[in-house]
Amino acid sequence: MIRLGIPSKGRLMDQTFGWFSERGINLVRSDSDREYAGRIDGIKGVQLIFLSANEIPRELSSGRLHFGVTGTDLIKEKLARFSRLVEPISELGFGFANLIIAVPGFWIDVDSLDDLDAVSAQFREKNGYRLRIATKYHRLLREFLIKAGVADYQIVDSQGATEGAVKNGLAEAIADITSTGDTLKANHLKILSDGVILKSQATLFKSLVANLSEEEDQVANLLLKKLETGN
Repeated sequence: MIRLGIPSKGRLMDQTFGWFSERGINLVRSDSDREYAGRIDGIKGVQLIFLSANEIPRELSSGRLHFGVTGTDLIKEKLARFSRLVEPISELGFGFANLIIAVPGFWIDVDSLDDLDAVSAQFREKNGYRLRIATKYHRLLREFLIKAGVADYQIVDSQGATEGAVKNGLAEAIADITSTGDTLKANHLKILSDGVILKSQATLFKSLVANLSEEEDQVANLLLKKLETGN
């Protein structure tokens, strides 16, 4: 049985259903809203598994899913050496968002990563501890700042409303996903001019570690062919 992971609710799930439908593939959820499973009409041997977008990278990397729809940001954050574990099949053209670094708007002299590096050194000297950046994207932020030469900071884990971390005194800056920037503006934050860490969108990924029988391989190829041709 080929297992395809789909976001379990909300707009991302609806858009995923629409994307497959436009390519002649009808995704069908089980009759019970409480059952997180389904099927594909017209293709035997494919089971839909409904998960949060956050869970899908883990299931792909373990081989428990053969295919899955999730964001590029989640794949790159959650999977070390992700290119050995998953392969992007198709970008879906929705779920667009940028992972960015933002600082308080009143920091008028801080516009770039170089400025942030200078301010972080001054901040530590003045306050006796490192400048705090709130984020749930630890890996991506750390790799990005290493390349930029910014070192004098500490990461504060934030799994909730990260945009409010500065206003609430939990951090001096944030790294978070944004699509319109409206929430940042509402919290009086601005994006650094060179502070875009990653541009993300919903993408169909294939697991490179999932084992396939000969029959399952045929089903997987049929699914991919229908996605490519719409027939």
